[in-house]
Amino acid sequence: MSLLAKAASGKRLRPEEAVALHDLPLFDLAAAAHEVRLARTDPETVSYLIDRNINYSNVCNVGCSFCGFYRTRRQPDSYVLTYEQVSAKVAELEAIGGTRVLMQGGVNPYLPFEWYTGLLAYLKERHPRVRLEVFSPEEIRGMTRLTGMTAKEVLAELKAAGLDGLPGGGGEILVDEVRHARHVAPARISAGEWIDIMAAAQELGLYTTATMVIGFGETVEQRVESLLRLRDAQDRALSTHGNGFSAFISWTLQTRGVRIHGKVPGADAHEYLRNVAVTRLFLDNFVNFQASWPTMGYKVAQTALFFGCNDFGSTMMEENVVSQAGARHRATSEREIVRQIVEAGFVPVQRDSLYNVIGRPDVEALLAAPAA
Repeated sequence: MSLLAKAASGKRLRPEEAVALHDLPLFDLAAAAHEVRLARTDPETVSYLIDRNINYSNVCNVGCSFCGFYRTRRQPDSYVLTYEQVSAKVAELEAIGGTRVLMQGGVNPYLPFEWYTGLLAYLKERHPRVRLEVFSPEEIRGMTRLTGMTAKEVLAELKAAGLDGLPGGGGEILVDEVRHARHVAPARISAGEWIDIMAAAQELGLYTTATMVIGFGETVEQRVESLLRLRDAQDRALSTHGNGFSAFISWTLQTRGVRIHGKVPGADAHEYLRNVAVTRLFLDNFVNFQASWPTMGYKVAQTALFFGCNDFGSTMMEENVVSQAGARHRATSEREIVRQIVEAGFVPVQRDSLYNVIGRPDVEALLAAPAA
């Protein structure tokens, strides 16, 4: 059996085989990834989510060179939102039928732990039907250093206050040689810490996603090493408590206007699509793969639906982190996402953050309505 045929069959690939996939013709690789996608998810539909990103603070002490969002406390445009300001943003999401909030900020050493638990409790009391998937592993590590508690203890207290899940931010490449390079992010959370915090969250029944960012100058072998760590972590999670990563999302490093610009090669659309296909084929214990319209644009995201992706992502409604490093789009509407899915030849379905289908939009009416 050829490597391509083995990959298309859905059989588990060895790391060296995943490396070899990068040398195959791009559209042959796409065909194999699409075949696996059609076998593992509903072949006719593409899902999407109505949600909002809220960045509660931009004060951070990690200082990643690829981030244009963070500020020191002394900079005039640094901020921390009040509970009331965050709640008002959640109310705006509820008004358009949104079901999830992704909330991240910097690693802010000036906020006490009680501020975070208080925020969650405040939001849960006022918006009980909105899922709160907030605080990346990097922020959780910051809270462990602030409190002296373990990651699991921190997460347990946050869950008791209202936490539903963790966003997958900070994954990038799970190889410390890449992550901690001097021109990248020497103070960044390590690959092992990121995986351990996600494992603790999963053990507590919290929702998690896995992410990957390419373009730091990493080798193909390092990309596969990163994916292998995710696949192994997923195996452990599913075998021990049945709650692993519910989705995988990858995108390319955005470098416009940030310190890393000119120091790394980045990655283009063809490299992104190849990576999407390889990840669908190699991560055989992941079901859902999300296209990245914010970084790649709508047309490349549509193309990704034929390279292994079964989800078009979310409206986001507000996005301030990736956009400040040059991402193409900040937010979009349900109407626009539905239009993109239909034009790609699929049936759009609205999902929740657990990938349960919760609605089927009236496409004709939605597309006939004026653009928001």
